[in-house]
Amino acid sequence: MRASERAYAALRSDIIEWRLTPGTVLGEVELSERLGVSRTPIREALAKLSAEGLAKPQSGRGVVVSEISLDHLDELFELRSALECRAAELAAQRGDPAVFRALYEQLVNAGELLTSEDPTRYDYYRLVGELDTAVDAAVGNHYLNLALKNLRVHLVRVRRLGKDNPTRLRDAAREHAAIALAIANGNAAVASAATTVHLDNSLRHLLGTAAQELAHHHVSP
Repeated sequence: MRASERAYAALRSDIIEWRLTPGTVLGEVELSERLGVSRTPIREALAKLSAEGLAKPQSGRGVVVSEISLDHLDELFELRSALECRAAELAAQRGDPAVFRALYEQLVNAGELLTSEDPTRYDYYRLVGELDTAVDAAVGNHYLNLALKNLRVHLVRVRRLGKDNPTRLRDAAREHAAIALAIANGNAAVASAATTVHLDNSLRHLLGTAAQELAHHHVSP
């Protein structure tokens, strides 16, 4: 792996996981020393992060981690609705019913994975990732898949604002199960409607918790 790719991967992970919080200055010298690469790969990595919207130039400060605001959440979910609802429709039309029925059977019982003893909920998130992958494969549209891939980078980041609320996660598991079942049944309209319900509930939950979390990180809502 090239030095610029290593630097990009490390910084991207730090931003998504909130180890680098919004507004943090991404200084070339400091990052070069910390990551053990020259400044040229750092510049390339920062350019790529800026192109993705995870970082941005700021006058007088160089490049900083891009901020998240409540307005950004609304905009992000507007795009998410357009992309994911259409993807669910296409998956229902083109996907293998057996694949999505198997996912439904796992997701409908996913509440068992969301116990207090498993605060990270890795198994649940793995199932959601498998559903995303299955939808992408069923859609078979390179440009739509690329747009969804770029969108999910930001979704992982903002999901940290909502924290891991067990009640919300159990509801989300049922919502994902409904999406998988509609796709398995080949019903595009129901798949889109189920996706809309999930996105509306997710946004409502995020807006209910984001202001406090953004204030904790000293980010303007």
